Amino acid sequence: MDFILIEPSAILRMLCGLWFIPHCIGKMRNVGPASATFAKAGFHPAGAFVIITIIVELTAGAGLVLNIFPRLAAGLAVAVLLGASYAVLRINGWNWRWQKQGPEFMIFWSVACVLAVLD
Repeated sequence: MDFILIEPSAILRMLCGLWFIPHCIGKMRNVGPASATFAKAGFHPAGAFVIITIIVELTAGAGLVLNIFPRLAAGLAVAVLLGASYAVLRINGWNWRWQKQGPEFMIFWSVACVLAVLD
């Protein structure tokens, strides 16, 4: 008997999209500190990068959750997450583990986004 009514890949896809909500809320509530972080990572103009990142994250998240152009949404998600990985490495150096503020979470999330939309 099959108890799962939703495909596991659909659940993963939706979770990957939902995870962008707290990221966007954090950036929207803290544009100043977020801009400082973006500037520290070398993204200029930092304020514009914050706004663009919020837009891309909301677009990717909505596409993944609602299954609207999911491969494009996953591509946008991967782009923004790899940008975040670059920023983390640029600011914190070549650390891997989260305890040392490494990029492994963003890389894992990127891979999950891709796997969630593969047929």
